[in-house]
Amino acid sequence: MSFKALVVSKSEDGAISQAVEALDEARLPPGDVEIAVEYSCLNYKDGLCLTGAGGLVRTYPHVPGIDLAGTVLSSSDARYSPGDRVVLTGWRVGEVWWGGYAQKARVKADWLVPLPAGLSTREAMICGTAGLTAMLALLALEAHGLKPGAGPVLVTGAAGGVGSVAIALLAASGYETAAVTGRPETEDYLRSLGASRIIPRQELAEVSRKPLEAETWAGAIDAVGGAMLARLIGQLRYGSSVAAVGLAGGAQLPASVVPFLLRGVNLLGIDSVMRPYADRVQAWSRIASDLPRAALGAMVTEVGLEALPALGASILAGGVRGRILVNPSA
Repeated sequence: MSFKALVVSKSEDGAISQAVEALDEARLPPGDVEIAVEYSCLNYKDGLCLTGAGGLVRTYPHVPGIDLAGTVLSSSDARYSPGDRVVLTGWRVGEVWWGGYAQKARVKADWLVPLPAGLSTREAMICGTAGLTAMLALLALEAHGLKPGAGPVLVTGAAGGVGSVAIALLAASGYETAAVTGRPETEDYLRSLGASRIIPRQELAEVSRKPLEAETWAGAIDAVGGAMLARLIGQLRYGSSVAAVGLAGGAQLPASVVPFLLRGVNLLGIDSVMRPYADRVQAWSRIASDLPRAALGAMVTEVGLEALPALGASILAGGVRGRILVNPSA
């Protein structure tokens, strides 16, 4: 039987093209579990795979989509049975392995996580890698001492996917949250998610000449990197931490070691791609119990496969707000 998928191709001259095609099941890659994909989503890395940027995709034609959620159709692994609801993020699916921009997928059982009770496949994919990353960041901050009432927690790149979910999670968990954005038109949106303070991006865009500034933030989740991350490190309170989740502002870190030595601050790297199974289960369970469903509704736009080529270019240009939910059957 055939299924619908978004296929990215590369011509002999290097040109990248995308088209929705009907594919035969025989073209699916080998794997332990076959899944009826109900939803996927759009992340920054998906934009790279859709446009051919970054060299993430090595073999064409290719089906992108680094996230998926759906129902098991068949399984040769005892951990999963037909009818089970599952979620998959990371493991380089959608990059080197065919991903979620299709009605069907075949993957390794080790990559899957059972969908937690109380969370639908739709809600899981509104979160996707962005939501999982935000939750892993919050768990890391809490493991290093962050507690509600400790002071304001800063979120950079706040109107993006990770930032949107991070603000909603922090607010729902009782934290005072400050949102950094370079898009003034998103202020009402960010406040609706729970941000109590909006910080214009230009206030943190340049590295300070002073290695230490006023102790302002009890913690931070940073999706920007570069100069902004260096700047906020110097504004962290004594013993506090920043969870680094992205590099939209650059991969270099022009920072001083002084905040680490004199204030004992922590820089926590957050990886969601190769994260161990137990960590994923913990994070998804916390998302299911803590993330307000109203916040999910406020941040989501639902599209079909046909809309993805244009949206892939848009997310790379910083033009996407919140989360893009992908329904491969729409």
